[in-house]
Amino acid sequence: MEDDHIKGNNTTVDSAKADRSIWLMKCPPVVSKAWQSSAASGDSPPLAKVVVSLDPLQSEDPSALQFTMEMAGNEVVNMPKSYSLNMFKDFVPMCVFSQTNQGRIAVEGKMEHKFDMKPHHENIEEYRKMCRERTNKSMIKNRQVQVINNDNGVHMRPMPGMMGFITSTSKDKKKAAPVKSSEVKRTRRDRGELEDIMFKLFERQPNWALKQLVQETDQPAQFLKEILNELCVYNKRGTNQGTYELKPEYKKSVADTSAV
Repeated sequence: MEDDHIKGNNTTVDSAKADRSIWLMKCPPVVSKAWQSSAASGDSPPLAKVVVSLDPLQSEDPSALQFTMEMAGNEVVNMPKSYSLNMFKDFVPMCVFSQTNQGRIAVEGKMEHKFDMKPHHENIEEYRKMCRERTNKSMIKNRQVQVINNDNGVHMRPMPGMMGFITSTSKDKKKAAPVKSSEVKRTRRDRGELEDIMFKLFERQPNWALKQLVQETDQPAQFLKEILNELCVYNKRGTNQGTYELKPEYKKSVADTSAV
């Protein structure tokens, strides 16, 4: 067993699975939630099946190798069952580590491939319908009204000895410097939800500056840049210089959605 462990100062790392090949996949939120719920249920059925297609006439061409994933379950309504796996060519191999509650650390394998998981073109209409439903639900604000049993207003009246406190507080508020909008800490939305909102914004107008999108979405600029780099093209020159517009493949999807 000594060969299967790497010994540090006070830590032992189990390396028995160090040579196991692992794939890293970036999957849509609906797929991730479906897999997490399946794992939480305690059952261990097959989650999906990967189909590898290779053109024998172009075996040396990397693009001839195609990966498709077919989902096993159908728990989520309108969730696509077939996905295309686009392999990243500039991926740097890494290792995956795990740690138990007892502090035991192990190498789970070597990450050799990274894939971007997208709905297959045959299921794109189902995915669009699901995204529209998710966007509509996110825009519904659940507000609550609390009824005050004591309608005499006793709790709203200032108590004796509080007038000086109220006066000083009002002065402090006047002296307080206003917080700049750039200093406000923004909370990140769910990535899939934000992508849906971005598509709706580009339906309204084709070109947006980063500052405009920050104001429209109320999201951190760095997080928006990550989404924009995947969905859009940045115009460095021309009449639309300094703005973003959707990539051609997404323009067609937005146009089809608007037609529906």
